[in-house]
Amino acid sequence: MRNYISLFFVVLFLAWTQDSFSQTKKSREELKREKAEVQARLKEFDAILKQTAATKKSSIGQLNAINKQFITQNKLVNTLDREVKLINQEISETESKISQLERQLKDLKAEYSRMVYNSSKLNRGLSIIAFVFSSSNFNQLYMRLKYLRQYTENRKKQAEQIEKLSAELVQQRDLLDQRKADKSIVLAEEKAERSKLEAMRKDQQGLVNTLSKKERDIQRQIAAAKKQQEQLNRMIKAAIEEEIRRAEAEAKKENSTTTKKAGTSMPMTPEAAALSSSFAGNKGKLPWPVETGFVTIGYGTYPHPTLKGIVLDSDGLEIRTQPNSTVRAVFDGTVSKISTLPGYGLTVIVKHGEYFTLYSRLKSVSVKVGQNVKAKEAVGVVATNPDGNAEVHFQTWKGLQIMDPAGWITSR
Repeated sequence: MRNYISLFFVVLFLAWTQDSFSQTKKSREELKREKAEVQARLKEFDAILKQTAATKKSSIGQLNAINKQFITQNKLVNTLDREVKLINQEISETESKISQLERQLKDLKAEYSRMVYNSSKLNRGLSIIAFVFSSSNFNQLYMRLKYLRQYTENRKKQAEQIEKLSAELVQQRDLLDQRKADKSIVLAEEKAERSKLEAMRKDQQGLVNTLSKKERDIQRQIAAAKKQQEQLNRMIKAAIEEEIRRAEAEAKKENSTTTKKAGTSMPMTPEAAALSSSFAGNKGKLPWPVETGFVTIGYGTYPHPTLKGIVLDSDGLEIRTQPNSTVRAVFDGTVSKISTLPGYGLTVIVKHGEYFTLYSRLKSVSVKVGQNVKAKEAVGVVATNPDGNAEVHFQTWKGLQIMDPAGWITSR
């Protein structure tokens, strides 16, 4: 009975080590995938920022880009730090497994020795054949044969478990060596990335110091930008109101299929209603208006990066991308309006049922009013401002209600 209990705990331990290894492997894969995503984003930052390296100026746009890059670099360093901690945990767990395996192996070998010793005592030094045939009666002969069969089976199982534990011990020692090598590699990588982070911190602080000396110019820029944003808002609201009036007029016509459903802001044909519903159903899954890029200014209120106490508002996303990048429609729709405004350049508004998307700061447009466009179809080319930055201004609306575009496009 004792032998079976020992075997049971050996099997249980091997199963536990396998399950623990599977969980650790899953955590490592998740961390590896996260690190790869962050590194891909940083490469994208580098590619975009290098495009303006020759013409970049000390500007708020440049500071916003550096701030975003700094945040992402810091995320990479934190990811590497978590990877080091996970490897340390794996090393500790592996060392613990090795210690337990060594104890289990020692106990199994001792048990095996006792089994052989007890067997030799029981048959009093007789050979196996003599031990069997020295039985005084048939029942004793049967019991001795049964004992020998169980003894042989147990001895075989003990030998197999000793072999398994020995192999597992070799595997765990190899794994420990590999984890220690992994740790050295990740520590070196973390050190290099921390150096990059510190260099970014210095660039960031140097740019903040430079811009802080230009407070009057920045105040004028803020006032001008606010005025330009108000003009943009008036333009898009007027365009949406015109679309609503047009839809309401169409709904009043005889034999019109246009209807206004509860919760909607404008009457729609069945086709427009279906498009609107499809747009809403793809919330969080819409493609970005540019193939590569990163958000430098998000939707809503945010503190000015250099002027204390100054809070700014943004009605959309400012997306930094590479110069001459194609700007794309994020969903199927119809071009509702094309306009030109100070500070925003060419602007395209696309209607998706009762939803609208706006694309500003274009240097050229490749569509015309009334044209149907598909998702990812080009609507224009991004402009590059005097500071050397190529940024697209992107907005989303439901009727006359403005929305946060970040909640509609895929996360990066």
